[in-house]
Amino acid sequence: MTKTHRTLGLCTLLGSLAIFPMQGCTDLTESPRSEIGPSNFYRNEAEVLAGLASVYAPLQAGNFATLWSYYNLSEVTTDEIIVPTRGQDWYDAGLWLEMHRQTWSASSVAGLDFINGAWNSCFGGIARANVLLDALTRLTIPNQAAVQAELRAMRGFYYYLLMDMFGGVQIVTDIEIKPRARSTRAELFDFIEAELLAARVDLPLTRPATENGRFTRGAADAILASMYLNAQVFTGTVTAAGLQPGTARWQDAVNFSDSILNSGVYSLAANFGDNFTATNDNSPENIFVAKHHNSAGLGLNFVQRALHYNQFNPSPWNGFATLAETYNAFDAADVRRQIFLIGPQVNLETGQPVTDRAGVPLVFTDTIGDANSARENEGPRILKYPPDPNHVGENNGNDYVHFRLGEIYLIKAEAQFELGNAAGALLLLNQLRARAFEPDQPLATVDRDVILRERLFELTGEAKRRQDLIRHGRFLNQWSTTMLNGKVDKNGEPYRILMPIPQPQLDANPLLVQNAGY
Repeated sequence: MTKTHRTLGLCTLLGSLAIFPMQGCTDLTESPRSEIGPSNFYRNEAEVLAGLASVYAPLQAGNFATLWSYYNLSEVTTDEIIVPTRGQDWYDAGLWLEMHRQTWSASSVAGLDFINGAWNSCFGGIARANVLLDALTRLTIPNQAAVQAELRAMRGFYYYLLMDMFGGVQIVTDIEIKPRARSTRAELFDFIEAELLAARVDLPLTRPATENGRFTRGAADAILASMYLNAQVFTGTVTAAGLQPGTARWQDAVNFSDSILNSGVYSLAANFGDNFTATNDNSPENIFVAKHHNSAGLGLNFVQRALHYNQFNPSPWNGFATLAETYNAFDAADVRRQIFLIGPQVNLETGQPVTDRAGVPLVFTDTIGDANSARENEGPRILKYPPDPNHVGENNGNDYVHFRLGEIYLIKAEAQFELGNAAGALLLLNQLRARAFEPDQPLATVDRDVILRERLFELTGEAKRRQDLIRHGRFLNQWSTTMLNGKVDKNGEPYRILMPIPQPQLDANPLLVQNAGY
């Protein structure tokens, strides 16, 4: 069965959400406004499922979704992605280089755009979940416990993203509109943990193909494993002087990784690239994905972000590139290096060589001479999600992967190493590397630097790098030797491991208190 048919149910629901428009959550409890509201719409299972689709909608790749705001903050602030200014393109009031050089503030261009966008998109998903959970207190439908668990888990995932970016935020589980004070980051951690532990009991291990993309027990376990891996960061306190770590939860990270590994549901895809293609809904490795579809408004646009103007139709945006240090860290024999485009380029639809806008053969370089004034061919491009042969405009049907089994191997390996089991960690890392090299190139030893590098090789472009660099103490401008002509203190500002609460949110809610240092 083709992907078009297998994903049609959820994607059709997502495409019909005009009655549930995305709302900014400056009140943090604001429910999506509509001429049709929860009091007169949620009357049966079909209407509840339509509302459920609206809770997933902020995960898609539109301008107000987590795959624009949260994704860009997770990648462009690190060594994985830079968006240099190319002539008149990609300056945007200095937005992109401000992120890369880590000079944002609560009211700067990045603060008012991506940082505020991440806040609003996550709280938009939370508000939608709360509206539907409230409606379910007055309605009985088949599989009600499972639907309620799915909503709590989705709400927990949005809070997980907020915890990662902002630390503690206000915890809202009802639809009352009122100012609320922030909880601490540790309190938010405890809330998310409790919600996921409660929800996972009623979540299915697997779903039929028509429900591909909806929450499962494996998705809840993957979020928990990630939370426990980052527990010292997520339960710590961030002051102007930096992180005061919380309690480590390494064994819990191992336990929930094992829950996935021993479930019998998932296995490593035979080919690394199978996890990211337009038919990646067939991958046995992917645990939790954001569904996309090759139709207007429902597609993944990563192709547009990276490719040169002349490499695809419609014309891409020629923006996102990676640093030379990142590209050159990959072994030439590593199949995972194939996610990068470098050297002479072709049109990805016709296979024919292409030129730049001046008519010169297009050749991507491995370096960017000046990020303030880059040439249109400078910088390797990340094309982890290749074009969908059946794309509609910029809409590709590749599902975006939030969690997959390859990352679970890495989570367990890192936790085992921290528990003193270096041999177990090495075994897992080499099992993952075996897919990437022919002949095999196993590691002989493991340490924290090796673990961080292996996560880079496996997870580049998957919005994990900021979190990884923070956990390993490498986030604060230490990942770049040049900062690409930026005037930045190479020691970094330690409070920047958290984003500022955006100024519009402070203005709207007098009970909010800004993060330290900002």
